[in-house]
Amino acid sequence: MNLLSRPPALALENAALAALAALASLLAAPPAAAQRGFDCLIEPRRMVELRSPVEGLIEQVNVERGDSTKKGQVLVALSSTLERANLDVARHRAEMTGRIESSRNRIDFARRKVERARQLLSESFVSTQVRDEAETELALAESELKDALENQQQAQLEVRRATEILELRQIRSPFDGYVVDRMLNPGDLAEAGTGRKAVLKLAQLDPLRVEVLLPPNAYGRISVGASVRVSVEGQDAPRSARVVVVDKVIDAGSGLFGVRLELPNPGQRIPVGARCMVEFPGVVAPASPTGAMPAAAARRPPQ
Repeated sequence: MNLLSRPPALALENAALAALAALASLLAAPPAAAQRGFDCLIEPRRMVELRSPVEGLIEQVNVERGDSTKKGQVLVALSSTLERANLDVARHRAEMTGRIESSRNRIDFARRKVERARQLLSESFVSTQVRDEAETELALAESELKDALENQQQAQLEVRRATEILELRQIRSPFDGYVVDRMLNPGDLAEAGTGRKAVLKLAQLDPLRVEVLLPPNAYGRISVGASVRVSVEGQDAPRSARVVVVDKVIDAGSGLFGVRLELPNPGQRIPVGARCMVEFPGVVAPASPTGAMPAAAARRPPQ
């Protein structure tokens, strides 16, 4: 045998062994299977920046970052000395009854006078003019009472208006939520209008909003109100969520359409921003090297 021929033969043999090993590893690896779930993004149901409806000096801020709030709770109070004084004046006017009592007494007197004039006229002791004057006095007294009652009603409306103006000096929580950030403090000037600096930033954490993007083959197979399973990273068991929005338009760039879920979060145990996966009955996600649709695809801008 030619000794010069052995090295090429050994090289071929080694290459063949390497190819067989690679083939064996491919055969041993499990085939790529379609995933059942889709990556999703957990967001607050609502995120708002609270601004004052009127301009004023902040007198008190009742919450700090990280506090929970209740719907209707007074979070911020502006200086309102003038508004409270105006409300006191309006209430005093609404409670005044002197003119009303005076008008009612005049009506009683005018009625008795009319009765006497009519009796005397029937006995021919007075003229018709005396009776007419008495009846005119009664009509004027009744008009004065009506005017006094209308003034009291107007004063009550002024109380309501002053109360509403005073209410504008307070910022209340629009929902049960969580204080994400506090931007202004007592002594700062709260400015009204869009684009002005907010006082507080609030998030509603129960229920949560779950956004997920689906491929076109899932279109028409998911209906609003359907119940689905959501697995949250770090949580023991999947949770039930409800479909609240199914987009009717498929995005031309990505070829996906969006679905929004509502996920109950009693006790705020599910953190916002946690990784999650949602399973839709009868809908299978396409296979991918990472196991599901990329998480970045499920990230939609807040709406």
